[in-house]
Amino acid sequence: MGGGYSRKPGARSKIKKYKKKTWLCRRAKDTDQIQDEIEKAAATGVPANKFEYDDELPGGGQFFCVETGKHFADAKALADHKKSRYYKRRCKELKEEKYTQETAELAGGMTKEKLPPAHGGGKNGA
Repeated sequence: MGGGYSRKPGARSKIKKYKKKTWLCRRAKDTDQIQDEIEKAAATGVPANKFEYDDELPGGGQFFCVETGKHFADAKALADHKKSRYYKRRCKELKEEKYTQETAELAGGMTKEKLPPAHGGGKNGA
């Protein structure tokens, strides 16, 4: 008979919570955050990919990809990454215009256009 094994009630919810927590901590930076970093680097004149040596980061923090926000162990890994599909897609996304609050309001139908008065505006005094 095909019994299989059974789990305790609520065991799956623990797995879902774990998966969600680990996904959030390893999540890539959003495109608008990266665009802000690139603009700030251009304004200050300091390159965004320069870090001081740090033992905690892969490769001491010396091999960093600005477009994806990832650190790499050595120059070869960074060069291979720059040939990848993920990197090329991210570069294409970064070339698009930044999404602002104004574009969100326009998409939601909250226009800021001036409409003429509905009943003539009272010029004639009627």
